[in-house]
Amino acid sequence: MYLGFFYVCCVLGVRFLRHGVDSFYGTYDAVGHVMCFLHLLMLLEVLHPIFGYTKSSAITSFMQIAGRIIVLFGLLKPEPRMQIKPVVFYLFLVWSAVEIVRYPFYISQLYKRENRFLTWLRYTIWIPLYPLGFLCEGIIVLRSIAYVEETGVYSIGLPNSYNFVFHFPTVLRIYLLFFLFPGMYVMMSHMYKARKARLGVEKKIKIKKSM
Repeated sequence: MYLGFFYVCCVLGVRFLRHGVDSFYGTYDAVGHVMCFLHLLMLLEVLHPIFGYTKSSAITSFMQIAGRIIVLFGLLKPEPRMQIKPVVFYLFLVWSAVEIVRYPFYISQLYKRENRFLTWLRYTIWIPLYPLGFLCEGIIVLRSIAYVEETGVYSIGLPNSYNFVFHFPTVLRIYLLFFLFPGMYVMMSHMYKARKARLGVEKKIKIKKSM
């Protein structure tokens, strides 16, 4: 997973150095399939706590991954007009920057090799990147509403054999109004508590050693 997201960062960086802002329009074509594959693998992070392989929260993992899955597979993959938006470049860059710190941190924990800088980075880098990621996701959802209205993708209208109506643009509007910012608050509160607990403990240890 680390190598996958690191590859995405390298591709985005090289393309930007070569073509500048013109590289934004081909971001999805360049790394979209890799991002989709990596996020399918990330679904295992929801299953691992359920089956007892890890001690993390399945609900927290699901909240973090669910929004990405909706954006990737529900909005970007079926709509080529959204794939060429510059915001896709920023979103993929933010997502990848978070993960190339998170996964090495997990590796260090597995091998019980504490790296203070990596630990600090893991519990600090989310402060600027999480709001940017949620902002990019919100922009994509907002701009996708017009496209899903036009194409009718995922929507179910009457008449049908089940007498059931599902209007996907309405779901996106509800998500923007009631779930995006509360979800951001929950995730950032979770990370703030984790940061306070982890870095606070390290600070106390340093004080005791100095005494």
